[in-house]
Amino acid sequence: MSTHSGAGTDTAVGVGAIHCLLPDERVPVEKLDEIGQLPREEAQFVRDCGILTVGRFADEPAAALAARAVRELREKDPAAPGPDVLVVVGARAPEVLLGSDSGRVEAEAGLGSAFSFVLDGLGCTGSSAAWSLARDLLVADPARHSVMVAHASRPVSLDRVRYPVTVVGDGAFAMTLVRGGRPVLRAHRQHTDGSFHDLLQVDYKSAPWYEWREEVQSADRYRFELAMHSRQHLKRLVGQVLQDAGVERQQVAATLMQNVTAPAFQFYETLLGLSIHPVCTEHLQAYGHLGAMDVVLNLDRLLARGELAPGDLVLVLNNSPVAAWAVTLWEV
Repeated sequence: MSTHSGAGTDTAVGVGAIHCLLPDERVPVEKLDEIGQLPREEAQFVRDCGILTVGRFADEPAAALAARAVRELREKDPAAPGPDVLVVVGARAPEVLLGSDSGRVEAEAGLGSAFSFVLDGLGCTGSSAAWSLARDLLVADPARHSVMVAHASRPVSLDRVRYPVTVVGDGAFAMTLVRGGRPVLRAHRQHTDGSFHDLLQVDYKSAPWYEWREEVQSADRYRFELAMHSRQHLKRLVGQVLQDAGVERQQVAATLMQNVTAPAFQFYETLLGLSIHPVCTEHLQAYGHLGAMDVVLNLDRLLARGELAPGDLVLVLNNSPVAAWAVTLWEV
């Protein structure tokens, strides 16, 4: 299924603020507990993926980290009104069954007036879908002033190596979407393919959590079939987004994507003819893969560098192993 949205001059919505929470502790990948037990092929994958260290928090749950990111963002501007809506991008595993992770984030962050819910089932692509949904929620109801998006990255099990995908690090973010914010969301397209829904999974019902291990239905299907679908859909979505915004490829000042592996950057650069900004490689090497947080961290740190001028365009690509793809064009 594909959807798209764009911003006209009368409905311009952009970023109000972003806050990224990263751990002080960074563990060299070769010192992770599971490395010594990996089969040869998986160990070689870790050596070749381009990740040098991963950030690690203490045993703080994902929902608590997301709530902390929200609180710290609000502390930067305590006079600002609270958000009307809180969208929590789903963690890799919920903290409780039959409970509400978004309710926990809402309560621990002190967002008593916000309507909260979890956006789930999209993996890494959830953050891109969330900021598009946030824009639509603001456009749909003039009474809303801001939408908060939050997420925390934590591994599902004790293992951080997700073969054949990546190595997971810890982090959390919170961001707001508001009318008149910068950068402005100029255009957005997204697509899903449900046939890959069970490509990677954890059989959590038959084992205690400390024995959970992610299983891939077929490493070859991930490497080849899903890669070919990604090639097809991202190329199409990029073309559609640029067409929606009425701009040419050469007008894009910077291109960002999620941080999965170094070879993935090379693959998409060759495919799309667009250079992936070095900030992505820097974060991949230092923090590993942060799930749906990757593109938010990359966008935030790119904006902080001062390399871009007002009016510059930033293209953000995002995809996930559940076969969800998104492309967003932001105007600084």
